Amino acid sequence: MCHTVIDGRYHTECGHFINMHSHVQDCLRPNCIFSGRHSHCVGCKSQSCIRLMSLPVKNPIRISPTTCGDCVAIKRTPTALMAATARP
Repeated sequence: MCHTVIDGRYHTECGHFINMHSHVQDCLRPNCIFSGRHSHCVGCKSQSCIRLMSLPVKNPIRISPTTCGDCVAIKRTPTALMAATARP
């Protein structure tokens, strides 16, 4: 089955994956409606054709030893709120 390949940055400290680019990997099967080799028409109604893609594959093209921006923002927000409410 065809599937999407997602290239991105993996943050080792928090374990989050940030998408940067994606593309479809063609399975080259004639019975897959997503393949360039699909042998039927565009509006295919054949029950023998594959109609679902495989789950996306994450491809870490950058590995960062830091925390992602979302986790940094979450860690800063409670501190900023406490500092703002502590002022007279």
